[in-house]
Amino acid sequence: MSGTFIGMPAFPKAAHEAVRDATLRANLRHATHTIRDKRAVAVAELADWAELREAGKQIKTETLRNLDTYLVQLEEAVTAAGGTVHWAADSAEANRIVTDLVKATGESEVVKVKSMATQEIGLNEHLEAEGIRAYETDLAELIVQLGEDRPSHILVPAIHRNRGEIRDIFRDTMGRWGRPAPEGLSDSPAELAEAARLHLREKFLRAKVGISGANFMVAETGTLVVVESEGNGRMCLTLPETLISVVGIEKVVPTWRDLEVFLQTLPRSSTAERMNPYTSTWTGTTDGDGPSAFHLVLLDNGRTDALADEVGRQALRCIRCSACLNVCPVYERAGGHAYGSVYPGPIGAILTPQLRGTASEVDASLPYASSLCGACYEVCPVAIDIPEVLVHLREKVAEQGGKGHRLEKAAIKTSTWVLDHPGVLGAGERIASATRKLHPRKLPGPGARQWTESRDLPPLPTAPFRDWWKKNRAGNRPDDRTGDDA
Repeated sequence: MSGTFIGMPAFPKAAHEAVRDATLRANLRHATHTIRDKRAVAVAELADWAELREAGKQIKTETLRNLDTYLVQLEEAVTAAGGTVHWAADSAEANRIVTDLVKATGESEVVKVKSMATQEIGLNEHLEAEGIRAYETDLAELIVQLGEDRPSHILVPAIHRNRGEIRDIFRDTMGRWGRPAPEGLSDSPAELAEAARLHLREKFLRAKVGISGANFMVAETGTLVVVESEGNGRMCLTLPETLISVVGIEKVVPTWRDLEVFLQTLPRSSTAERMNPYTSTWTGTTDGDGPSAFHLVLLDNGRTDALADEVGRQALRCIRCSACLNVCPVYERAGGHAYGSVYPGPIGAILTPQLRGTASEVDASLPYASSLCGACYEVCPVAIDIPEVLVHLREKVAEQGGKGHRLEKAAIKTSTWVLDHPGVLGAGERIASATRKLHPRKLPGPGARQWTESRDLPPLPTAPFRDWWKKNRAGNRPDDRTGDDA
């Protein structure tokens, strides 16, 4: 299966197929419930969690208001520390920059880590077309890559796979990508992890170029930060001679003191850990320590468009903890692939349509991929009001039209005219009551039928309310009677 999401069907169709996969639903239910239960315990340990959440919200909000200032400060600090900053307006420019940087080294393979932004722009596919092979080193990303699959979760990209499926993927495909899986590999987590470690170790030791993303960028010092649990990030960030980091412009924070807040909230909200096992930071280059060349590619790719939206811009506060996915009843049943984006779940439903626009069928459908239950907002560590943004984006989708929305507008316009003409309304009500036995229990037509699949139309009364009132009550009202007490 291709690693790109282009050409995916709209969410309703994709979700309809996904919910029929019993194995997928079982995998998702087990994983999301386990993660969210552990997270609740970890968060409850902090008496000041609400204050930390508000602090994270305020830091991110203030940063986005002055993003231009902090990005210039970041560029100056990175450059002063020996790094080189590149600005990429869109995916095509980012892919070109990275490809040219890799080719300049003379290498034909790279190792990658924390690369959600590179998945967003389709970097692996672009590099492959240019004769450069990219190796994912995160365990879950490795599973996805070896299985020719797509990530379905922000934190656990292979959440839709169980241990047996992972064992089969390792047995069948590892040998085509490098060191094969050990003979007799079982589905024991320890054996699977060891197989991945041995497979990746040779790549870490051989690679001359590393490509990463970053969780945060500190403007005051030009420092980039990666938090992870496996140690693969540390290997990718320190062993290669050249390091190229592709990072969305919204990942900047002003100071180290601001970073402190997120290093408390991100681990607990994502992996339910008090602190993550590995926190790697790097500032430019240092002789004899780490890569000798560092390039930072600052990626826009629709982010400034989102920033211009006063309601929608709060999506850019996201720190990619994935807590919203783990509590979402829609994601739990449909899985991440149904969203047609590298960003699945509730955050993907509001971020992707802003980054890509809502011109395509899949992007226009994403704001509707929610029950608006609000659970996502309750767990968000930076207090993104996802339901508010969903409703806001639905309004935008409705305004741009489309067959369903045109019919809806026509129906509302017709209803308005009828309600403005009581005589027409009364006649229509009497005709409807007189023909009540002929009415279907479900409405015809694709859109209307979908609405009534789980709802029966209410039965019409034998007579319109207006006629019933005139017959039974009109003469009994106080203002209809004569006398001193009227």
